[in-house]
This record gives sequence, C-alpha cells and structure tokens, in this order.
Amino acid sequence: MLKALKKIFSKGEAEQPASSPTANAIPSASRETKAKPAKADAQPAREAKPRTDKPRRERPAKPVDTWKLEDFVVEPQEGKTRFHDFRLAPELMHAIHDLGFPYCTPIQAQVLGHTLKGKDAIGRAQTGTGKTAAFLISTITQLLQTQVPKERYMGEPRALIIAPTRELVVQIAKDAQALTKYTGLNVMSFVGGMDFDKQLKQLESRYCDILVATPGRLLDFNQRGEVHLDMVEVLVLDEADRMLDMGFIPQVRQIIRQTPMKGDRQTLLFSATFTDDVMNLARQWTVNPAVVEIEPENVASDTVEQHVYAVSSSDKYKLLYNLVTQNDWQRVMVFANRRDEVRRIEEKLVRDGVSAAQMSGDVPQQKRIKVLEGFREGKIRVLVATDVAGRGIHVDGISHVINFTLPEVPDDYVHRIGRTGRAGSSGTSISFAGEDDAFALPPIEQLLGRKINCEMPPEELLKPVPRKH
Repeated sequence: MLKALKKIFSKGEAEQPASSPTANAIPSASRETKAKPAKADAQPAREAKPRTDKPRRERPAKPVDTWKLEDFVVEPQEGKTRFHDFRLAPELMHAIHDLGFPYCTPIQAQVLGHTLKGKDAIGRAQTGTGKTAAFLISTITQLLQTQVPKERYMGEPRALIIAPTRELVVQIAKDAQALTKYTGLNVMSFVGGMDFDKQLKQLESRYCDILVATPGRLLDFNQRGEVHLDMVEVLVLDEADRMLDMGFIPQVRQIIRQTPMKGDRQTLLFSATFTDDVMNLARQWTVNPAVVEIEPENVASDTVEQHVYAVSSSDKYKLLYNLVTQNDWQRVMVFANRRDEVRRIEEKLVRDGVSAAQMSGDVPQQKRIKVLEGFREGKIRVLVATDVAGRGIHVDGISHVINFTLPEVPDDYVHRIGRTGRAGSSGTSISFAGEDDAFALPPIEQLLGRKINCEMPPEELLKPVPRKH
C-alpha cells in the first residue's frame, strides 16, 4: 500500500527555493454557511427528495493518536521546504510522516504557500509532480480549521474534487484516505460504471466530508436529490484541460452552479496546460487566484529512454508481439488512440498466448478495477489502454511503454511515457510511426525540444507471429 501511495509525493527531494510561509487558519468569515443570493445563471430548482428523511448522525470519535510532532524530525536544508514549515495539524503531519516524505515538491511548496492562507489558485504541472497531495493537504487543512456547520445533513460534502476519469477519481480518493486516516474526516468517491445503490449506501451510513467524483455520476446523484452542494467550502477541478477535451465542461458548469458563489468557497484548478480556454474557465470560477506554474527541467523525464520505429501499419502487431515475447518483458503498457484499436490489440495478444487486458471506456468499472489489480500483481503482462483510461493509472515497475499509434495531442505523449521511469527508476518508451500517424511526430519533437531518432526495426522483430494450435 505504501509503495502505491508514494507517487503523490514523487520527487519529494526536488530542490526549490526555501520558504516558511505563515499558514494561519483559513479566514472562516467568507466560508460560513449563510443565506446566499440567487445566482444569475442558476438553473430552476429541481424537485428533490426531502433531506430530513436522512437523520443526522454523530460523527464517530477520532482514533486515539499518541503520536507527537517530535516523532517527525526533519532537519532544515537549504533550497528545500519542509512540511514543518507550514502550520499543518498534527493528525495530518502524522499521515505525511507515515508516507515518509518530509520535504515538499516544488508545486506543493508554492501551492500551499497560497492556499493555506485561503486564496484561490490555479496550477500547471505535469503528472507525477505531487499536485494531488498539494490540493489534498490544503483541503484537509481547511476542513480541520473550520467548524463543522451545526445544521448539516447526509449527502452534503464540505469539499468537492472533480476529475475527468474513473481511474483518476479512484486514485485521488485513495490518496485522500491515506492523508485523512488520523483526522476523522470521511472520504467518498462516485464514478460511473459502479453500482449506484452501493454508492448511495455510503451517504446513508456517514457524513461526507470530501467527495471525489466524475462529472456525470455526480450530476446523477445531485439531480436525484441525494447529494447537495450548498455547503461546499473547497472546490477542486483536476485536469481541467482533459475535461475540456472530453466535453465535460457543460456538466461541470451545472455542478458549479449548485455550489456557493465564488468568494464564498475556495476554488483550486489544476491543468497540465494553460490554454486560452482553460484560463477563461479559471477567470469565471475563481477570485484573484494565485498562479503557480512548475516548469519541468525536461518535458520528458531523463529516466525514460525514447525510441521510434518506422514501421508499416500492417507490421505493427508483429513488432509488438516480438518485442514483448523475445525480450520477455513482464509489465508493459501499450497505448492506442481508439477503443476499437485497443480491443483488437488485446484480443490478438490473448489469442497468441500473451497475458493481456484492455483499459478503455468500454470496460465496466468493476472489471477495470480487477484489471488494474491483476496488472499490479503481475498476473497481467500487457495492459492496452486509450489515453483517457490511461491518464489515472499509476503502477510501479512498468518497464516499457509502447505507443502502438502516436497520439494526435503532443501532451498525451508526455503523459503516456510518464507511466514508466517513475520514482527515479529507469524505463523505456517505444513508438511505432506508420504511414497513418507519422505526421504526429514533429509536434511531439517540438514539445520535447529535440529530435527523436527514427529507426528501422531489426529483422528478427518482424518475424511472423507463430500461431497457437
């Protein structure tokens, strides 16, 4: 479990300017529950199930915690920011200590310096920089420092985190549970493809403090009157650029209209890119936000060795099969642009005796969870995925990433190869450039700031695939 969670603090030893911002309690005056004026763009009220049919229940007592901050000794180092440099609750520091990361990553240090003072923020950073922990630590601190409203019902979260994919929601929720385990705060996650009634039972059993959800499933709960967003103190929008690409923004707008007005909530927005569309959304949903941009030293990690094979489309599968089997690779991730491509590749690999599974929007959520567990445990050798499904996957020990088709969006290339070479380990990415997708290579090279040598695959890697009898 500890290994699976270490990614949220990846590169925790990274150098950054020293800072010791005063992180006083977030001013609560603007966060207090009060009658709010009607919003100009609010939708007509829906007929909702009366909330009084869900009795108010007492929060379970927090677990007894004899741990002391003195147990977490971290020496100051020039150029590094410690979590001790912020005024974080002992319960939260205990969880950070358990995870074994005393120093902040650059985005954590910069974001927390603003958000712990109550400011809205928008952040740009690559995957693997620790941004998830940055907004979770800030959110947890806000909830611990602000008194729980006296008039509160089941299904009224105090913090809402919206992410575009099921896998990303599940991962954020796991990280949140690790960071809240000593606080008594409750974390819930709602995603499509899972049993609605089972998710509903969570709301009927305990209060919801932090809700992590995909836009569609959250709207389902909201429109049925099961989730009410009028007490949201912190709103987090993760991977805003991806939500734009996937067409989720109209749903996100509907959701935000149900929350307190900006200024009466703290809003944090994160994106891998700051396009004009993303910045327009940030202006609509935030008030004088702090802007944090973390420029990576290299767009693609130095720990990932990158190759491109020039190969005809008809030879791509032979090349894939021979690479995996001749080299005896045990944990490989293969990316393709379309769901039908993913399905065909997986079916061929299974037919030819290679343990493989697919991860795309066509796969039900319960099966996706089982597939990921099988991949982590080594029972599945090759995981074939689309970009949408692959964005939230963080599995240790992926030795190779193969781009069966080059992505049309250059940033997706960086996200793909970032599945390997994590936490300082080495990895290899191999891209197949065929007649149908070679045009995508120059924009990728422009993003990387360098050329990638295009090679012809060795003859032995193009041998016919032996048929199983």
